[in-house]
Parts: sequence; C-alpha cells; structure tokens
Amino acid sequence: MVAGEASGDLLAGHVLDAMRARWPQLSAAGIGGAQMQQRGFEPWWPAEKLSVSGYAEVFKHLREIMAIRNALRDRLLADRPDVFIGVDAPDFNLSLEEQLRAKGVKTVHFVCPSIWAWRARRVEKLKKACDHVLCIFPFEPELLAKHGVPATYVGHPLASVIPMEPDRMAARRKLGLPLNGKVIALLPGSRASEIEMLTKRFLKAAALLEKRHPDSWFVIPAVPALQSRISQIARARKGPRHLTIVTGESHAALAACDVAMVASGTATLEAALFKRPMVISYRTSWLTYALMRPRQLQPWVGLPNILCRDFVVPELLQANAKPDKLSRALAGWLESPERIRAVQERFRDLHVQLARDTATLATDAIEKALAA
Repeated sequence: MVAGEASGDLLAGHVLDAMRARWPQLSAAGIGGAQMQQRGFEPWWPAEKLSVSGYAEVFKHLREIMAIRNALRDRLLADRPDVFIGVDAPDFNLSLEEQLRAKGVKTVHFVCPSIWAWRARRVEKLKKACDHVLCIFPFEPELLAKHGVPATYVGHPLASVIPMEPDRMAARRKLGLPLNGKVIALLPGSRASEIEMLTKRFLKAAALLEKRHPDSWFVIPAVPALQSRISQIARARKGPRHLTIVTGESHAALAACDVAMVASGTATLEAALFKRPMVISYRTSWLTYALMRPRQLQPWVGLPNILCRDFVVPELLQANAKPDKLSRALAGWLESPERIRAVQERFRDLHVQLARDTATLATDAIEKALAA
C-alpha cells in the first residue's frame, strides 16, 4: 500500500481494519503514516516523503520522490504482493500501478482522481493502471464505466466515523475551550507548503474578526509534525488574543467550533460532515496556480460545493485569500443564523448520501479484484 498524506493514511487505516478481520494473517507494507502503522502496517518509507503539493513544490523534491518510487517498484516486483493498493496520491501511485500491472501484479486504486474536476484525460491512465477503482463519491463509478474502468462506490469512510449530530460542548471541554462565546476553527492545511502560505493569513483574519466579535476564541488543530512551525508563526505574528493550538484533534476542533476557516482539501468535507459552516481558502505558488487554473472543469474547488453543485460556502482563493476578505466571510456566517441553519440541512443530506460501511465494501471489492 501507498498513502502519501494524512487523509490517505486515515482512509487506509479503516480499510486495513476490515482486511485484517477478513484475512487475519494479512501482511501489509509500503508507504504509510501513523494510522496505518497502528494497524500493524510496515512503513518502508514514511508518508511525509510524499506530502508535497503543487507543481512548484513537487519539482523541488522530484528527484527524491522518483528514487523512492523506482526503489518501491523494484522491491514489489522482486517480492510480489497479492495486491497493490494505491491510496489517493495519484501523481505517485498511478504510474507505479501501471508498471506493476504490466508485470502481472493486481492493482487497486482507492479514491478516484478528480477527473470530473480537472485532468479529464487521466481516465486513460486509470484504465491502464488499475484492475479496480474504489470510489468515495456516488457519481464516479458510472463515469468510469463509460471508459471501461471497473469501479465500486464504497461511500466515504469519514461519513461513518463522524456523528450525524456532533456534541459541541463535549468537544469544547475536551480541548479546554470556553463553553460560551463563539469558537472558530482554523485549519490551514496538513502540508508544510500550506502552513507557510496560509497560517499567517488565517491568523491575521482571526485578529480582524476578534475586533468585530470580541467574545471569539480560535483553535488550530495542528498536524504533529508541523505544530512547532505553526506555534512559531503564531508567536511572530500579531494574531488573536484568544488562540489555542492543539496537537491533532481536528475532529474535536470541528465539533467544538461554530464556524471554520479551512484550506481546500479533505478537511472541507470533514467540516461539512460536522455540519459546520465554513470559509474555504487556498493559496499556492503563482506557477502552480497558472498551470492548474486552465485545467479546472467546474466553477467550484471545495468538496462541499462540488458535491452540492452550488456555492453553499464561500471560496476565497489566491488573490482573494486576503485577511480582510476572510474575516468578513467568517463574520457573515456568525451574523446570519438562518443561513447557518440552511447550510446545515444541506450538509445533513450530504452526510446521509455518503454514509456506507466503507471498509467492508472496499474489502469486498478488493477480494473480487483478487479473484478476477
């Protein structure tokens, strides 16, 4: 297995539980993080080696990433597994899967690449690389079937893990946050490049919002490897007076908050499943943005908006990711209770649609792929 970032590590961890229940003698190894390792996964390289984003950022680490992929391919061909499962990370995994499949190794890709958002031509790559694709969104298998790619909708595992009605007060007690007043969760990302691009902007936006809403309290759930850097940025900047930085605990922070400011990515879907109104933001290097922008096939970038087919929450990207605009967008939620109730109803409907026994369905599909 290969999972290259925190969200993929979480997805793979749940599936490993179900696979080990079905096959008690399961041996799993490759590239993975803490969630996978807790399930007995053997990491030949840590997931952090692949946790880079954007063309410009990947280019800086390209030589090392290519060397890892080549070494992994050679190791897997020398001692062939029953199946290789690539978890997201399509830039790394699809080429590896194509090479393995050409040599007779069964390949399963977990999480269909966003061919419906950009990179439509990647479906041909999927056709060559994958014996089966595990899809987390319901419209994807039909789309892939039109191109001759076997696929199964397994639901989104987060929809089964996150409660339909989160306990806000219990989460606040757990994190030591005030039970009264407004709590705003700041999630600037899980990659080092995202932290550098977004943390300062989020903190400045928080300080501006605090002037407008003095009873606000802010919480940042930090990826453990990046917590010291986030704390360093917070000390150097004039951020909000009331700020708590916790290790991990992103789900507790989302359960505790009234509204969230979130870097575009899986965390936006998590916020939606917690029924929290949010402002989605992102900023990357000008080169990465210039290369990606023409490939965008839809008007939305954030997953909640893509799945709802509407701008149900604001997206402030690149030049629009300015602290004053972010602050005003957050204030717009805090000052509009009816708007909050409406978006929460949309998110409940989304939660019901995505909730499936993902781990078991994924294991069923893997077993069928092995038997094919």
